[in-house]
Amino acid sequence: MGTSLKNLRRIRLGKLKIVRRRLLQHYEHQPFISLLAGLYSCRWKRYQRQKAEPGQCCCVRTEGLFFVLLIGAFCLSLVFLYFWGEAKNDYNDFDWYTYRSLGYWFLWSVLILVVVAVLFTYIGILVVLAVCLLSEGQQLYLHWSHKVGTLVVLLLFIIALAVLSNLWGEEWATVRLSFQVTAPYLHIGSLAAMTLLSWPVILYFVRMSTKVTQVVIIGPYLALLLVLYFIPLGMYSPCIREEGTLGVKPLLIGHRGLPTLAPENTKMSFEKTIEYGGDGLETDVTMSFDGVPFLMHDSTLKRTTNVQEIFPNLTNANAAMLTWDILESLNAGKWFTQKPPFSSMDSLSDQDKQLARNQSVYKLSDLLRLANRANKTVIFDLYRPPKDHPYRDSWINRTLEVILNETTIDPKLVLWLANDMRFFVQSVAPGFQQTLGFKATVEELVSNHIVKLNLPYSQMSQQDIRMYAAANITTNLYVVSEPWLFSLAWCSGAYSVTTNSVNTLKKMDRPMFLLTPAQYSLMWILTDIVSAVLIANIFLLHWWRERGFSCCPESNEIPDSGFYDTFKTELDMSVSEDSYVRSIPTTPNARSNTDNMGSAEIA
Repeated sequence: MGTSLKNLRRIRLGKLKIVRRRLLQHYEHQPFISLLAGLYSCRWKRYQRQKAEPGQCCCVRTEGLFFVLLIGAFCLSLVFLYFWGEAKNDYNDFDWYTYRSLGYWFLWSVLILVVVAVLFTYIGILVVLAVCLLSEGQQLYLHWSHKVGTLVVLLLFIIALAVLSNLWGEEWATVRLSFQVTAPYLHIGSLAAMTLLSWPVILYFVRMSTKVTQVVIIGPYLALLLVLYFIPLGMYSPCIREEGTLGVKPLLIGHRGLPTLAPENTKMSFEKTIEYGGDGLETDVTMSFDGVPFLMHDSTLKRTTNVQEIFPNLTNANAAMLTWDILESLNAGKWFTQKPPFSSMDSLSDQDKQLARNQSVYKLSDLLRLANRANKTVIFDLYRPPKDHPYRDSWINRTLEVILNETTIDPKLVLWLANDMRFFVQSVAPGFQQTLGFKATVEELVSNHIVKLNLPYSQMSQQDIRMYAAANITTNLYVVSEPWLFSLAWCSGAYSVTTNSVNTLKKMDRPMFLLTPAQYSLMWILTDIVSAVLIANIFLLHWWRERGFSCCPESNEIPDSGFYDTFKTELDMSVSEDSYVRSIPTTPNARSNTDNMGSAEIA
């Protein structure tokens, strides 16, 4: 008798533990779900939510459409954010383009980056909330304010991508190049995201009652997953190479000097390049009205001098139409401390700031003397003067006269880039290194005595660089300022790069993202295996939970039927009470009417 009572008590205690565990499972996540639903749907109270029962979809048709639009907005914002992040190398070009269009200097590139980051964060949070709600089996209901925000963000990024593709379409080449160094790591991130996404996808796959809906849910997911598993087989990167096959570090040519530490095209800028170990100097040469070659990138003096203060009527005049006595009276450095040209610039000492404020327009002859003393190569774009200029047709002769007669620079230090009158230049100055600004066949280059190519980095090709190098023709890429892009140029075998960041790139002793084929294979195969194992376990877990399979064999002992009936009745009552509480109206009048009805029934 005593043993039977103990067994009965043990059974009842076990039943109570089951009830307690089920109640905890029912209520333990409610604060978390309330937070998710409140942020996503503005439905903070429990009776405002609805759980998706087995066989039901995640949401009604309208909410499903907005969920698709939300995913679309997230993907577009991610694409644009990646695009703009990789375009950082050319922010200065973008800001200069907007300056020419608007007439005043502003770091629009940074503003766009901040706006894109904020919008991406907003949409990303909504996507995370939606995925978490789906993982908890909750019905989705996007609040109307978020629906408006999603549509605005979606439309904004569609327009932004269309405008940039039209006005700055060549920047997509930067994105293409970036994949050569970031693809292995993007692959890992994509698989991690797909593995996390498997939880809600498999949950609804298991819950669906028809094969069609199951295929619709799991089909696209598995297709994308398989693509990610095997896409490394088609990846290519110059930075995935055997040890000992990496070439020498490319030489660094200062783009207009060192424009992040000194005003561009000034004596201070070129001296800073030499100070930080630059191997060459790059500049832009314009011919003054009285035949003095000087350094100026823009067609006007407005951006980089104080011409507007001293000669207001010459603010928009072509710089080549002014005489040297006017040009040398201008300040070419004060603007640098007032309107910094780059978003990420090292802080200057008080001495450097004072030095920058006192820079003047620099002559080509002075630059050549400086380069000759420091034994640095010089490459420059030579701008042809406008119409009605005295040297319109003799600007090359005048430039040669200054180089050969007014300086004593070693001809081998001059990389002659201008393509006009090249044969004449070769006959007058055979010591110049003839440089071409576009690709051509090896036969054409050799026949024209070209020894160097000066190409935009968007035309970077390891195959072409090797082909030219085999014919003793070196390749210089411009403008390469970001470490990842310099790493790619290094791995591709470039001989030199023109850069705004001599001080930064000089510190690099090896390329970023450098891997051996064995390291890369181990990385992606291990990632694939871990992802597949986790997804398989998630599938088994959901299948066991939703199909009701037990991990342990049930006991053959028949429990006390009276207690089982009592337990079932109490559990049904608790569920009924819970449903009743969720169905109570929220308005005071309705609640009062409900109470009166209850009193009448009792009476």
